[in-house]
Amino acid sequence: MFIELLAYMSWFSILLFAIGITLVIIELYVPGFGIPGIAGAISLIAFIFVTGRNRAHYIILAGIILVICAVLFVIFFVLLSKKRLPKSLILETSEEGFSGTRDMQFLMGTVGTLLSTCRPAGNADFDGMKLDVVSRGEFIEKGVKVEVIEIEGNRIVVKETTGASE
Repeated sequence: MFIELLAYMSWFSILLFAIGITLVIIELYVPGFGIPGIAGAISLIAFIFVTGRNRAHYIILAGIILVICAVLFVIFFVLLSKKRLPKSLILETSEEGFSGTRDMQFLMGTVGTLLSTCRPAGNADFDGMKLDVVSRGEFIEKGVKVEVIEIEGNRIVVKETTGASE
C-alpha cells in the first residue's frame, strides 16, 4: 500500500509536503501568532488530498504526517530541555523582564487616610503615596484614619485606628 502511494506522488505533492514540514519546523522555533503553523498544516492537508486516491490512502498519509510531527515535537522538547535552542527564544537574564514589586515593609505601622470606602478593598493615602489596601474583612468608611498592620508581597492590610474620622 505504501509503495502504491509513492507511485502517485508528483513533484507538486512532494513540494507541498516539503513546504508543510518546513513551515511546521519554523513554527516550533519562531515565537509568534502561528501563521507558519497554520500555513504548514494547510499545506500538509493539501498534500494528503493531492497524493491520496482513496480513504485508505488518506488515513495512511495522515498517520505518516502525524508521526513525523510527533518526532519533530520530541526533538524540539529535547533541545528545549538541554537548552540548545536559539538564544532569541530564551530569556536568560532577569534584568530585562519584570523585576517584581518593591519592598513595602517600610509602611508597617504607618497611619494614612482612606480615599475610598474599604469594602474590604479600597485606596488610602500615606503621606502623599496613594496605595491599594484591604481590611481584614470589615467595612471602613472613606476619610477614616487607618494603620498598616500586615504586608504580604504587594497586599497591604489595614485596620481602623482609634479616634478615626477627619
